[in-house]
Amino acid sequence: MGISYNKLWKILIDKGINKTELRKSAGISTNVIAKLGKDESVSMDTMMKICYALDCDIADICEVIRKEIK
Repeated sequence: MGISYNKLWKILIDKGINKTELRKSAGISTNVIAKLGKDESVSMDTMMKICYALDCDIADICEVIRKEIK
């Protein structure tokens, strides 16, 4: 399984917010922004900070991607 933050990037575009503005308003580091850009997992605390900054729910910014196991 993996995670996708495509919903987050869409919300940022829709709200006219760039990654730097998100970083500052959510109080997260540039390393976290880099992890999000690579679809890597981040802490639940980080997700909550982003949700609070964007006034949204976790399901609005990420989704689980099911990958077939071979």
